[in-house]
Amino acid sequence: MTKAEIATEIAKTTGLDKAGVVTVIERFMEVVKDSLAHGENVYLRGFGSFIVKERAEKTARNISKNTTIVIPAHKIPAFKPAKTFLEEVAK
Repeated sequence: MTKAEIATEIAKTTGLDKAGVVTVIERFMEVVKDSLAHGENVYLRGFGSFIVKERAEKTARNISKNTTIVIPAHKIPAFKPAKTFLEEVAK
């Protein structure tokens, strides 16, 4: 499902105009990205959590050149679904 399809579905069920719904969806995504960029997790009760995970530094191998490289520690965004979300999907 794409952002446009989500906006169309929300507009149909709420009676709001699609352009307004798209604006709200885009702003929601911006707020989540900004929060994660500042190290803040986003918790949506009954849906899940957008969290920042820390990846430790590790050594990797380039087998074509037979060399090793060090991948530095870094942060990545992740989504952890809520228990009710998982139960609903499992049905």
